[in-house]
Amino acid sequence: MFVREEARLGVGFAAARSALADLARGGLLLDASQAAYGDGVTSMAKVGPPGAWPDLSKLVMIHLGDMAPHDESARLALRWEATGPGSSLFPALDADITLTPAGDDATTLTLTGVYRPPLGRLGAVLDRAILSRVASATVRDFVTRLGAAIEGSSADADQRDVDEHRS
Repeated sequence: MFVREEARLGVGFAAARSALADLARGGLLLDASQAAYGDGVTSMAKVGPPGAWPDLSKLVMIHLGDMAPHDESARLALRWEATGPGSSLFPALDADITLTPAGDDATTLTLTGVYRPPLGRLGAVLDRAILSRVASATVRDFVTRLGAAIEGSSADADQRDVDEHRS
């Protein structure tokens, strides 16, 4: 199933690209991914029958590709998949995180990807009924968290530059 979420960031493209690279290197992108995916797993468990999925693992394996910077965009590959008990009950997501300029002081952050519903045909039926909304909400949450982290990281870098010029 296809997912796409977009956010407009209040930072320029160069700053956003640098911040995303820093977040990926520093592990903060992994933290945002794990939090969003964990919330999605919790939401998914809540839509099932009461007590149907006890003790399921909320652990997620996150794979990040290398950032592919270009003059007019930057792209980072991402893969989420559940691990541990019950991991086969959750979808896996393969996506690209893309930054593109949106003016002098703005950048568009886009996550575009596909996820595979679990459980074969039954999973496809559940996806149409409920799980697609959970997946969309999870991706939206992640893009919101990532956008805030990029803006925060850019603001921190700007403040460091100001502090360095004062010294």
